[in-house]
Parts: sequence; C-alpha cells; structure tokens
Amino acid sequence: MIKKLQSIFPSLRTQAPENQDEKDCYKWFITPENEVIGIRQTELTEKDITLLAAFLTPYNVNLPRLTKKEQQWMQQINQDESAMTLHNIEAYRFVYFTFPANKLDPSAFRDAIHEIFTRQVPILWKDDHSGIMIEEQIEAISYDQIADVLMSDLYVKINFLVGPYLTHLTDAKKYYQTLISCAQAAIDFTEKVVLPYSDAIPHLFVDQVEAKMLTIIPEMILKETFDDHELLQTIEAFIACNLNISVTAKELYMHRNSLQYRLDKFIEKTGIDVRQFPQAMTVQLALLSKKHRD
Repeated sequence: MIKKLQSIFPSLRTQAPENQDEKDCYKWFITPENEVIGIRQTELTEKDITLLAAFLTPYNVNLPRLTKKEQQWMQQINQDESAMTLHNIEAYRFVYFTFPANKLDPSAFRDAIHEIFTRQVPILWKDDHSGIMIEEQIEAISYDQIADVLMSDLYVKINFLVGPYLTHLTDAKKYYQTLISCAQAAIDFTEKVVLPYSDAIPHLFVDQVEAKMLTIIPEMILKETFDDHELLQTIEAFIACNLNISVTAKELYMHRNSLQYRLDKFIEKTGIDVRQFPQAMTVQLALLSKKHRD
C-alpha cells in the first residue's frame, strides 16, 4: 500500500525528521499495519486528507504512537456511528484529562497511567497536554487518588472530568465529541481536581448562556448580596454541603448560630429561601454565572 501511495504522493516518507519545523511540514498517518507515514502538506488537498483518513488513522508525530486498540477507538469515533470496529466491550467510559502545557512529556503521562490501572488504558490525545482516557470495563478506582499519585510522582497538577459509563458503542462518537468540546470549559470554572460529569453539567449550561444574561442573572438573583463575597462564600459552601447546616458549620469552622444568621441575612436581602432545594439550585446557577462572567 505504501508504494501505491508513494506513486501518488512522491513526498511520502516513513520516518519523522529530527527537525521540528520539518515535522510540521507533513501530515502524518498510521497505516492498518501500524506504520507511520508522512506526506507533505503542500501536496495534499482537503479532499485528499478526507480520503486518506477513511483508511488511515490521522496521527500527531509528537505524541506516543497509537496502539492497535487506540487505533480501533479512533476509527470508532471518526467513522459513522453505525461502524463497529470494536467488539466484546460491555461497558466503557471516557475520562477527559488535562495538565499545563509544556510541563509534562506525553509519554511520561501514559507510562504513569499504565502503571496505575490493572490493564492498559487507551489514550486518545487532543494535543500534547490533554485528551481522553478510555476505561473498557467498570473498575472501582478513585480519580482523586490517581490525581494525588500523579501529582506526587510527576510534580504536575492534572485535572480529570469523569464521564458516565456507557454500554452501546454506537454512542461513542457523540459522547467523545461532547466531552472534547465541553470538558475544558467546566474544568476552568471549578477548583476541583476531579470533576464528575454530573457536577460538570451546570457549568456547561452556564457556559452556553449569552454574555448579556451572565450579567443579568446574578444581579437579578443575588441582588444586594452581589458584592458581599464573605456571605456568598458561605452560601456556596452551604449548597456544596447539600443544604446541611451542621456539615456546613463544621466545614467553615463556624458556630451553627453564626451560620444561621448568615442564611437568614441572605434570605432577607434576596427573598430566596436557599434552604429549599429548587431555590438553592437557582442560587447555584447565579453563583456560577457570576464566576463565568468575572
């Protein structure tokens, strides 16, 4: 196949040059035989690239080479949703990860992940500092612990957004694309290192709100408390503690009576009873809108 392609694209090469600028001049692919080939971008049209991607896997030569399983996942995600390139996977989930650019070699991250899991985890890179890990079976594993271990071993903060378990491979494409496009927006507006998908949903809703509404919603809901940072931090903690006064008071090292005073103050100034779940949800969205706006 390579010889036939070379007759069409004379610039085709099977080894990446050492010079980075020269590497960037090529469009890289992996063949079904797991061989890496590059073709000069000046020799390719958009139509050529689309046709090549139908039977070759696009590849970033600066990232670890895709394993056979990673190639199969790429084909599953890039092809039509009905295309079945994977089999015998009863449950899987996508986990988005990101770490600061130029702070960690992708190969070092991959090796560290493979040491943690009981089986090799496919990794599909978005760029050299973010991508999707794929768990191909349900595992009792804590990503908070994984983040701590990686921080200790690699000295880099790594954020995770953990998606839901899925059972149908035909869903892989849409869930992968959604996670890739939305995960960073959710991570950017939380202090959590590990974010479950259920916690990410409110951030994603707020991220889609028009800029004008991001201004109106907090002002409309928070009213006189808009600039009372101490009070709003208390309310945010109360919501995070599932509207439990005892737990919140302990979390904030505050007497229950002092906490109750602040809750009453917020209710009085806004007219919203944050102790009731539907109203607390409204306040939470207002607080998220304020963070996104700021």
